[in-house]
Amino acid sequence: MTKILVLPDVQAKPGNDFSFLTSIGNYILAKQPDVIVNIGDFADMESLSTYDRGLKSFEGRSYQKDIWAAREAMDALLTPIYKYNERQKKFKEKQYKPRMVLTLGNHENRINRAVNEDRKLDGLISTDDLPYQDWEVMPFLKVVMIEGIAFSHYFTSGTMGRPITTAQALLTKQHMSCIAGHQQGRQIAFGKRADGKGMTSLIIGSCYEHNEDYLGEQGNIHWRGLYLLHNCNDGEFDECAVPLSYIKENY
Repeated sequence: MTKILVLPDVQAKPGNDFSFLTSIGNYILAKQPDVIVNIGDFADMESLSTYDRGLKSFEGRSYQKDIWAAREAMDALLTPIYKYNERQKKFKEKQYKPRMVLTLGNHENRINRAVNEDRKLDGLISTDDLPYQDWEVMPFLKVVMIEGIAFSHYFTSGTMGRPITTAQALLTKQHMSCIAGHQQGRQIAFGKRADGKGMTSLIIGSCYEHNEDYLGEQGNIHWRGLYLLHNCNDGEFDECAVPLSYIKENY
């Protein structure tokens, strides 16, 4: 059966230490999942944030710095796989080439919003600037189905398209197994379909080490890590939470 690794929001930004992503790359090599799903907001794109524009904390931000930070982070994540495959190729051994899917998040979508709001930027900046060439990139909020499981950066509800914010509501509204990012920490809920098969929903939106100023002291106390989904088939799977602290210590 299919094994899927889900990488939650990394929110790579200038000045961050991305060595933890190399540990994740080593973990991926050790477990060799069939599919890797990067759930979005891998890049933070803080220079295009509309929430703190004009504040002192906004000073010094630049689009180019954001892109370079994302590239540095992606290199840290994938270099262990690149090096492994180079060795395998040299000795004519089987290489590790999982399916790699990336669902763009609202942070990456800041690029599209900036272009829509200022047509002078059209042709100057694009999500193509992001270092996602090795991934199957899904547009923001497009749902991708893998082994009967729905993946998206987040799922929406209502005419305003607001994010569904609880794992239980995901099951109630979507009636299928769903995996989302976007929110810090983790939530999980279980249910059953009419045919008796299990449904599981996960909201996991934090796989990074830094703290976010806007969350404050208490808001930054949340779970950080990734999930490995075993035995994925027709919407069912066995979930395994992998804390970032464990990966850093062991890989």
